[in-house]
Amino acid sequence: MNKSLVLVLLAVLSLAACKAPPPPVTDDTLVTSEVNGVQLVHRHAVAAPGEFTPVNESYRALYAASVMTTPDYGGKVVRYLDNAKPFEVLGRVEHSWLAVADEPNGQLIGYIPPKAGVESSRYDATIRSDRPRPRRNSKQVCVAVGGASKACRTNDTATWILD
Repeated sequence: MNKSLVLVLLAVLSLAACKAPPPPVTDDTLVTSEVNGVQLVHRHAVAAPGEFTPVNESYRALYAASVMTTPDYGGKVVRYLDNAKPFEVLGRVEHSWLAVADEPNGQLIGYIPPKAGVESSRYDATIRSDRPRPRRNSKQVCVAVGGASKACRTNDTATWILD
């Protein structure tokens, strides 16, 4: 009886010392990375940048850009920005891409190309300067052709028209 009791106690103690395995890492598992002295919280699916320069400003989207898992076009699309809607830029990373978040100093959700957004304070001026400008009337070049006749052409064509 003593031997069986000792064996049971030994089994219980050895099993009690075992720890449960850590939960499996999925794409949605939050991880913390430190880059250039800045701590970034992001999903496991979003790669940590190699370099990071803090910006921490509000930007607005110039078009419905893809938010990527890596700061290049080789990553997967996480989601899309809404055109003209504000978003937060945490910083600049390699290739001048922007690390973006939903809220100031929030969780890094991914990366967008540098021309996908502009600082909120410059948004209206950027949109105005990007509009197509109306064309000016083409000036005509005319020369006298004997008497009261003349030949004219516009600057954008090489065709002469006799009047």
